[in-house]
This record gives sequence, C-alpha cells and structure tokens, in this order.
Amino acid sequence: MTIQIEREVELLFEFDYESLIHNVIEAAMEYEKCPYEAEINIVLTDNDSIREINREYRQIDAPTDVLSFPAVDYAHPADFDALEEASFDYFNPDTGELMLGDIVISVDKVLAQAEEYGHSQERELGFLVAHSMLHLFGYDHMEEEERAVMEQKQREILEGMGLNR
Repeated sequence: MTIQIEREVELLFEFDYESLIHNVIEAAMEYEKCPYEAEINIVLTDNDSIREINREYRQIDAPTDVLSFPAVDYAHPADFDALEEASFDYFNPDTGELMLGDIVISVDKVLAQAEEYGHSQERELGFLVAHSMLHLFGYDHMEEEERAVMEQKQREILEGMGLNR
C-alpha cells in the first residue's frame, strides 16, 4: 500500500499522526473488504489553504475540516467487482495499486474540533481519515439514509481501533 502524506504546515500533534493515518486507512480498507493494495494521498494543511480548495472545487468560501477527492467511480459504494474491467482507469500501471484518491485535512480544524467535541486529537484525526476513506469508497451523506450508513461505518471503524468519543 502506498500512502503519501504531505505536510503543508508545522504539526503540533503530540502523537504519531503518520502511524494513526496508516492504521485508520488499513482499518477502513479491511472494513470495506477492499481486495486490492491501494494508493492514497493525504495533505495536511491549514484553514486558509483548505478554504481556497473548498472555494475552487465546491464553490464554498469557508474552511472545512476535510475534503475528499475520489479517483474511482463506483456503481455502488465499495463495489470493487466492477473495477477489474476498468483497470486502466483506476490502477497505477507501475505498481498495480488501486488509486483511491486524495484527502485534504485542516490541522487547524483537527485541533479546534477535538477541543470542541471534548475528545482527543487522535480521535478527531482518525475520524476525519475514516470519514474521507468512506468517500473514497463511494459513500456520501447528502441524503438522511446515506448519512446514517456513513455514521455507522465510521463509528464501527473507529471503535474497532479503540478511538471512541
């Protein structure tokens, strides 16, 4: 598995954030029974930078906690069976890995939301990675039913890692 982590800001975390990111990604991959090795890019940035990205891609002129840029178009969320036919589109020709997409996280939001919600920074970062991984697997939360499915999956992934609220 290839997980690229790019830091655009100095991090103030007092824990091994890289291991946490790797572990959450692996837990999400296992939870969704992804049969492939994968390639995921993570960018850790600040509120100003994520605000620019949010404005450019979503036309929302405000910072957000996480943005997901899936590279795979699923017929149904986490339906990996159909990907074999589209191997040239979704798999890195050099490594054979499934190119899932990109995740952009605001470190400012991680710190603020951990304090706001009264849980650890580890739990908040883990939540944002799990949430975004589900988006990379094709899940969404625009409708109430979709939101409930995503929330349940996020909770189960995080609880399986001991990252409870």
